[in-house]
Amino acid sequence: MNIWVDADACPVAIKEIIFRAAERKQLMTTLVANHSMRTPNSKFVRMLQVSSGFDVADDEIVQRLQQGDLVITSDIPLAAEVIEKGGQALSPRGELFTSANIKARLNVRDFMDTMRASGVNTGGPPALSQQDKKAFADHLDRILSKH
Repeated sequence: MNIWVDADACPVAIKEIIFRAAERKQLMTTLVANHSMRTPNSKFVRMLQVSSGFDVADDEIVQRLQQGDLVITSDIPLAAEVIEKGGQALSPRGELFTSANIKARLNVRDFMDTMRASGVNTGGPPALSQQDKKAFADHLDRILSKH
């Protein structure tokens, strides 16, 4: 199992949890982003910088993904592609995307896009809370323990 991080929008606190888990479990972890970012000095963590552009990082993750790999992302369409390809997708808030819930999540996302396109201010997600960080860490530990 490899861990892939859709790193452009991944909160720093979540990346730190991922880095510790990668070291502890000795799993290759790749941050994919369209700009350079700091990573710890580790043989298990690397940075893959891709060119700027719509979905370039997402496409790179899907292209390199192997069945059973874990992807950390809040991007619902990316999560759907990961699941379709046999991977696992976990949001930075600790929500595991599955074949049972991804269609509903895509529908909600599309509905919110339609609302925004019609001029409704839907706001953004709330700030990452301590509870979110704990939910993420707990779910990550459960996934990695099964590996």
